[in-house]
Amino acid sequence: MNIRKMEERDIEAVSTVCLASFTNSIADTLSDKGVSTFSEIAASSAFLKRMKEDNLMLVAECGGEIEGVIELREGRHVAMLFVEPEKQMKGIGKKLLLSALRYARVDTVTVSASLPSIPAYKKYGFECKGDIAESAGLVYQPMEIVLNHSVQPVITA
Repeated sequence: MNIRKMEERDIEAVSTVCLASFTNSIADTLSDKGVSTFSEIAASSAFLKRMKEDNLMLVAECGGEIEGVIELREGRHVAMLFVEPEKQMKGIGKKLLLSALRYARVDTVTVSASLPSIPAYKKYGFECKGDIAESAGLVYQPMEIVLNHSVQPVITA
C-alpha cells in the first residue's frame, strides 16, 4: 500500500470511496438532511474545490486502486477519513491518519467524528471534547488529539 498526496485524477475514486463508506456505516444514523449534506461534501466538485484551498488530502492506494482518503484542513482539523468498506479494519485508516498528522501545524488536532466513528478515533488516541452537536443534519462528537512532535501519536492496534 502506498500513501500519497491526492491528485485531480483521483477525485472520482475518492468520492466513490467516501460515499460507499458513509452509506455503509453512517447514513442510517442521520436524517435525510444529513445524508444530503454529506453527499454534497463528498461530491467530486467539492473535493476539487477543497484541493485548491489549504487542505492536505492523502490517499491510500494499492494496485492502482484507491482504498482510503484523509483530508487535513488548515493543518489542524481532520475533515475526512474514509476507507473502502471491505478494506476496513486492516490498518489503512491508521496509516492515513499517521501520515496526515505529520503535516499538522498545531499541537492539538481536532475532528468532528460521526457517532459510529467515535470508537475508532478513541483507538487512534483522540479524546471527546464537548457535547455531541449537529450541523446541517450531520451529527458529530468534537474530539481532539494532542501531538507530541518528537514522538508520533500513540495509536493502539
